[in-house]
Amino acid sequence: MSDFQRSILIPLYTLTHQEVKRFMRVPLQVLASPWISALLYIFIFGFVIGSQIEEVQGIPYLDFILPGLMLMQLMTAAFMEGSSGLYFKRFIKTIEEVLVAPIPNWMVIVSFLIAGIIRGLIVALGILAVAFVFSSTPLHNIPLLLGWASAVAIIFTLAGMVVGLWAKTFEQLNVFNVFLIMPLTYLGGVFYSIAMLPEGVRWIVQLNPFFYFIDGIRYSMTGISESHLLFGAGLITALIAALFALVWWLFRIGYGIRE
Repeated sequence: MSDFQRSILIPLYTLTHQEVKRFMRVPLQVLASPWISALLYIFIFGFVIGSQIEEVQGIPYLDFILPGLMLMQLMTAAFMEGSSGLYFKRFIKTIEEVLVAPIPNWMVIVSFLIAGIIRGLIVALGILAVAFVFSSTPLHNIPLLLGWASAVAIIFTLAGMVVGLWAKTFEQLNVFNVFLIMPLTYLGGVFYSIAMLPEGVRWIVQLNPFFYFIDGIRYSMTGISESHLLFGAGLITALIAALFALVWWLFRIGYGIRE
């Protein structure tokens, strides 16, 4: 066994496996809940309302909103992985055992990120599988879809970890999801094209980073984009770098851990 395997791969696999095993103990909450929620959105907006709406950007309304619906559940799943997963370790004090072990902080963070990607992709791909029962539109770019979705999952896992370190109660874990993530998602173009808005207010949507998260997924699934994808990729990269640095610094000073 090489030093790389012994010092990096085995500890990283152990930490990641532990976290994946933790959230898979509650499949109804982690998987069934977002799948059922997405199915209701697909039925109500895709069929009941969508049947009364003409094509948007040249595609059926269901195909237009599906990327946003899928990403909405992925973002929530990744955020909850970072926030509840880290808070739970703080609550039962196991995070202290991990941090006193000869394991660097970045490895603990990366294990959460891998778990967040796995959880987010399981939720998103499950929704996609259900949606294919009702929609036959082929995927435009599968590698881009997986890469973009994974990058967004990293952002929200990191954001969730910040909240997981900050929160003092379980109730506080949902504050950002309810009052920040969900509103910005709805305002990011899940249910409408930016072309539907008056020109004078389109800039408001374009200031919303969630618009670029959703638009990248929409392009990878349908080939339709309303933004500059390179700008969106740059924004995602910058957010990942900034949030990773913030989480690493919070771990380094022991914020929320050594209090």
